[in-house]
Amino acid sequence: MEQMLGAFQSDLSSISSEIRTLQEQSGAMNIRLRNRQAVRGKLGELVDGLVVPSALVTAILEAPVTEPRFLEQLQELDAKAAAVREQEARGTAACADVRGVLDRLRVKAVTKIREFILQKIYSFRKPMTNYQIPQTALLKYRFFYQFLLGNERATAEEIRDEYVETLSKIYLSYFRSYLGRLMKVQYEEVAEKDDLMGVEDTAKKGFFSKPSLRSRNTIFTLGTRGSVISPTELEAPILVPHTAQRGEQRYPFEALFRSQHYALLDNSCREYLFICEFFVVSGPAAHDLFHTVMGRTLAMTLKHLESYLADCYDAIAVFLCIHIVLRFRNIAAKRDVPALDRYWEQVLALLWPRFELILEMNVQSVRSTDPQRLGGLDTRPHYITRRYAEFSSALVSINQTIPNERTLQLLGQLQVEVENFVLRVAAEFSSRKEQLVFLINNYDMMLGVLMERAADDSKEVESFQQLLNARTQEFIEELLSPPFGGLVAFVKEAEALIERGQAERLRGEEARVTQLIRGFGGSWKASVESLSQDVMRSFTNFRNGTSIIQGALTQLIQLYHRFHRVLAQPQLRALPARAELINIHHLMVELKKHKPNF
Repeated sequence: MEQMLGAFQSDLSSISSEIRTLQEQSGAMNIRLRNRQAVRGKLGELVDGLVVPSALVTAILEAPVTEPRFLEQLQELDAKAAAVREQEARGTAACADVRGVLDRLRVKAVTKIREFILQKIYSFRKPMTNYQIPQTALLKYRFFYQFLLGNERATAEEIRDEYVETLSKIYLSYFRSYLGRLMKVQYEEVAEKDDLMGVEDTAKKGFFSKPSLRSRNTIFTLGTRGSVISPTELEAPILVPHTAQRGEQRYPFEALFRSQHYALLDNSCREYLFICEFFVVSGPAAHDLFHTVMGRTLAMTLKHLESYLADCYDAIAVFLCIHIVLRFRNIAAKRDVPALDRYWEQVLALLWPRFELILEMNVQSVRSTDPQRLGGLDTRPHYITRRYAEFSSALVSINQTIPNERTLQLLGQLQVEVENFVLRVAAEFSSRKEQLVFLINNYDMMLGVLMERAADDSKEVESFQQLLNARTQEFIEELLSPPFGGLVAFVKEAEALIERGQAERLRGEEARVTQLIRGFGGSWKASVESLSQDVMRSFTNFRNGTSIIQGALTQLIQLYHRFHRVLAQPQLRALPARAELINIHHLMVELKKHKPNF
């Protein structure tokens, strides 16, 4: 038993040492396995990256470029070429085995892509082609250009130059012919250098000059022209000249300008976004590429605008064009297309000085107008002030949409000159009453037109309202002076004496007061009747005449009330003629009968 147990013990000790040996062997095998797996992973990646599958070779060599599998395998080829370049940089010798195959495939792919894209670009050149359709189709294959950029930069540049050259010519030819056709549907009658605000309607022209506009007033009136900057019309479809010609339609310059620039805005936005997406550019690079495509077209439109403006005297058209540009600039910003910013600045740099020049010419024409050369005088509103009212309200209403301080300053200068002109013409009338009628009629007409078309709180409205109120007050005093001048003079004198505490001096005025009481009692009805008729004859605006009569009657009642108060003084209270005074309420009731009704 002892021997047997000893043998068993020695066997057990040898087993434990064997187990330890096996554990060591197992650990070593595990490390080798992990090392081999790591090597296999790295090698697998390397081999996968370097091996060129037969599907790739077949697709690049045989598949048409428009098939989806060609695009998929081209992306695969691009990835393989990038992987080989990376491994070559690390000094991997195996790259030499596949480099030749990849190069041949790359050359084949570049050739096919170049041919396909150039064919698409050449298709733009066919007459009557809508180039936007093949341009949109090209976007589906934008990876082709990215592949060329990464693998054959010279071909990429060749394609880009070909695209720029082709599109540049297409845009230039399209816009040149569109602009030429557009100008044929402009109104034949346009403002000339003699069509200014201060030019008299009877002005003679040279024997050979063209007849003037049938009515100069149309140049200064906005009418429906302002709708061109309304949101609905601003982005309305562009005008089609040959359709307009067939229908014998004609348009003002600002409508043609809107149509031309809306076409330019739309095409430019589409072009800029295409360039960014297809040619993989952004920022200054996209801006430069856009200008190589559109530069000649933009320069041509600027030159045309400059030559047109040199002979343009229609301030409303130029101002509307300025507002069209300001709105199109906002639209371009919303569409995230900054490429046209410089162009908009250049257009405004042409429009603003011209607008200011025409306004200054109008200011000068009003300043130098001689009232004596204007023919027969008339107290009705003058045609020059009507022109001013229409013109000023047109510019103010347009300017309110996007306010501009410079415009307000120029309009302020024009307003000063028109006010001076009105005063110069008024001075030609012999009587002060006629002068006031002329001034009130003109101020009232200008105020009416401005309030109808511009905001009620504009500076012009406020200014003319003050002038009208002052002249109306003066006219009422002038109106009351002949029939009631003695009464006015006595009341003012008596009130001054009472204020100074010299009421005793009124005792000597009994005879004068008696005469005033009897004179007023006997003649006031006839005087009021003749005053009403006189006012209604003098003023062209019935509403204005009515308010002047009301003002005069109110002032008359106040005057008689003050006369009553003077006669209530102790010095005049015992006067027998006081019994003949008309009761103030009776007078008010009687005067109400003279209040004109509409």
